[in-house]
Amino acid sequence: MTFVKNVGHTLRQLADRANIGLTTPREHQVHLQAAMDWLKRAQDATADRGVSQTWLVRLKKWAPSYPETTGYIIPTFYRYSAVAGDDDARVRAREMADWECEIQHPTGGVLAGALGDSDQPTIFNTGQVLFGWVRAFEEERDERYREAAVKAATWLCDVMDDDGCWRTWGSPMTGKQINTYNTRSAWGLARVHEITGERRFLDAAVKNCEWALTQRNPLGWLMNNCLQDNAQPFVHTIAYAMRGFMEIGTYAKRDDLIGAARVMGDAVLAALPTDGFLPGRFDERWRPTVKWSCLTGDAQIGINWGRMYQITGERKYLEAAGRVIGFVKKTQKLVGIPEEMGAVKGSHPIDGSYHPWQCPNWATKFFADALMLDMANNGGIPYVISRSAA
Repeated sequence: MTFVKNVGHTLRQLADRANIGLTTPREHQVHLQAAMDWLKRAQDATADRGVSQTWLVRLKKWAPSYPETTGYIIPTFYRYSAVAGDDDARVRAREMADWECEIQHPTGGVLAGALGDSDQPTIFNTGQVLFGWVRAFEEERDERYREAAVKAATWLCDVMDDDGCWRTWGSPMTGKQINTYNTRSAWGLARVHEITGERRFLDAAVKNCEWALTQRNPLGWLMNNCLQDNAQPFVHTIAYAMRGFMEIGTYAKRDDLIGAARVMGDAVLAALPTDGFLPGRFDERWRPTVKWSCLTGDAQIGINWGRMYQITGERKYLEAAGRVIGFVKKTQKLVGIPEEMGAVKGSHPIDGSYHPWQCPNWATKFFADALMLDMANNGGIPYVISRSAA
């Protein structure tokens, strides 16, 4: 039996490498519904109301719930509920927000790793759950969510160093404790400012971005910007950092931050081929270093280019977003076993170095968001980031 399984895995790996069995892209709505249906199954696969961290392809099992990504999946479910008229998605978003309140660490932070991995809070995970609590408050007007967000944001401010860097409470799940991609956590602080008006939160968000600017090289590439290897960060973490700069820059009216994001987006865009297959890592000269694609990062950079199109009006960003989304569509299975149908893998081919042989929930979450944003940018539907500003 083990031999048969190994042969099956080898054949799948070879097929992926040869791009055999890719999906023929359909209209966005088809891929979006498949993605959201899979995320619902990932939530139902757990014993609580969090979302399973990942489907482990080789082991054929779901991992436990993941507090970090469940947190930022919440806005995706509210967004989808509004555009698709899906009341179930709204109920599920509220259940996720309630679960996040139940497991919030006494410090106000959010636990590292999947449920059971750690009993310690960590910076990045806390910053990501802020998005869920803030959106849940905006949608439900339940003070529990605002209180949880304020408690978490206060902890993040308290443990930030004077120069805006977070040097403590890094994740024990990664090899790096200082992360410039925490600009995305800082964006979470800016979102809490939106629902509270507490200047401390916005000041801390901007201060973190100002520190991150000190980590740029002359080409706009960021040091300390990877989970594993800072010499060649994943597109995943590049996109995280870019989004933080872009959104805080927009909200705080800081053109220098938007400019930093734009430099990053343009550098990655320069490496995007016609077929949309974007290499998964880039070195300090913005040269691709691998021959596999980080699908999670592809979806994220598609969102970033879509937002940059909204900010600048430059159609090159809209076109680039469509191209990379089109490639991710080809890798999403629309038929097959329920545990994989609708999911997005960590990497393509499946054995690429970003979450190999897995379907992490955040890859599918970002793909769903990328599809909805692209639909909005092409005149289809509204795409709401903040109800407070709506």
